[in-house]
Amino acid sequence: MRDDSHGSTMVLVLGGVWLAGATAAAAFGYTQSLRPPAPQAIVGALTLLSLVSVAVLPPVRRWARGVDLRVLVALHLTRLLAGAYFLVLYRRGELPYAFAVPGGVGDMLVALLALGLLVGVTPDTPGGRRLYSAWNLVGLVDILFVVVTATRVGIADPAALQPLLELPLSLLPTWLVPLIIASHALIVWRLARTAGRAAR
Repeated sequence: MRDDSHGSTMVLVLGGVWLAGATAAAAFGYTQSLRPPAPQAIVGALTLLSLVSVAVLPPVRRWARGVDLRVLVALHLTRLLAGAYFLVLYRRGELPYAFAVPGGVGDMLVALLALGLLVGVTPDTPGGRRLYSAWNLVGLVDILFVVVTATRVGIADPAALQPLLELPLSLLPTWLVPLIIASHALIVWRLARTAGRAAR
């Protein structure tokens, strides 16, 4: 129990420090001048750093191995708010349709499906694991689609996605999206481990 508590505390502290750093970077103007593919490179680097921390920090690895899978899925409920905000900014004329509407609707759908899983499905049965795996694939495809679309739209018209480089949306590429992608990878790992144990 002490190890689990230590791991949870470390994850919360690291996540809080990361969030504070991402907020400060935007507040001091370091994100506003970024142009594609720099934001996408930051997403990739921070995602990799998140997964490396699981591999090299024993408390974080123990936490990732033992935390309830539904905690990882619950993180994706944040996509409901992000997706809805994309649609609001589109209606205001602050984000282009090509990015905001498909990305916003997709994120909201993934979040609502996550809510359905959390409320009605346990990942402890073969059928439950299949549903969680299917949702995880849909969610991963959606977030990668958002990143690719942001790259395409941003290269064509860098000013079109300027709100993503300013608070609060700057926290997406510098904090939340890397966590989302990393959590998808961890869910794959956890489901594979569980399936392997069940097969034995």
